[in-house]
Amino acid sequence: MRSVPFLLATFLLLSGCDQLGIDTPKVTAEKREAEGKAIGGACRNGGRAIEDCYLLNRKADKAAVYAGWREMDEYMRENKLDAVPPQLKPEDVAKPKAREASDPVDGGDGGGDADGADAAPADSHAKH
Repeated sequence: MRSVPFLLATFLLLSGCDQLGIDTPKVTAEKREAEGKAIGGACRNGGRAIEDCYLLNRKADKAAVYAGWREMDEYMRENKLDAVPPQLKPEDVAKPKAREASDPVDGGDGGGDADGADAAPADSHAKH
């Protein structure tokens, strides 16, 4: 009979794991699906083809990406919305860590802006 309080206490402690931020496999799967759907929806809203979306987000779950893309496509068709074209050009988007390591201006110590991005040279847009 002494094991009943012990089992009850153990059960109560384990039921609080969600409050401690410990993700269960179910929660992890739900987050992965939600992230994939968000990626797919954003791709469709940005006018990207589903194949391009897959290539740009190789680690995302393809089924979730497709579901998000399809849902956004239906929403945009029902509401007669146009795709929002991307405002950044591929050459404007650089990997900050790779750039910091080879940047002679700051010595490669990563001492750029607070967000990790360095300012682009003034003449970089004149070539376009």
